[in-house]
Amino acid sequence: MTVNELNTPGSTDTPAVSGERADLLAVLASARHWLRHTTRGLTDEQAAQRTTASELCLGGLIKHVTVVERNWANFIVDGPAAMGDATTMTEADRAWWADQFRMLPGETLAGLLDDYAEVARRTDELVVALPDLDAVQPLPQAPWFEAGARWSARRVLLHIVSETTQHAGHADIIRESLDGAKSMG
Repeated sequence: MTVNELNTPGSTDTPAVSGERADLLAVLASARHWLRHTTRGLTDEQAAQRTTASELCLGGLIKHVTVVERNWANFIVDGPAAMGDATTMTEADRAWWADQFRMLPGETLAGLLDDYAEVARRTDELVVALPDLDAVQPLPQAPWFEAGARWSARRVLLHIVSETTQHAGHADIIRESLDGAKSMG
């Protein structure tokens, strides 16, 4: 597979990259693949089904990772304003966040996967176009971030990889509990 194919599946107009950016794109593509792979052949009902003590379902994990990747990519460009202030969350904000982990009535697995592919495409374009992976932004206010901390674009991209791979592991467990299918083995 070429770097172009990793950058934007099905597209050939993304400029070729090399070095660190190519590595970031390849790792992102792999993590996304394994997460999507856990949903192969499922119905919407199966994708929405909880199979463990957790509230998580496969469709909800796809939805959550989509939201997280979109927010962090926006953070690289727009800074903390792109993510809001977690210290001022309302009940409605908390309910919206909880809904990002489950499939709601009317949502389909195909639609969630399409949204995820679009977010991935935009993130990949950002990786290619960023003038400097060392550019930093202050983190938004949140109890889980150190006050005054700043993250580089590189660190944000590594966080997206980490978040995606962590949830791909959750998805493996959920899928195996659902119907015995495994990603590997």
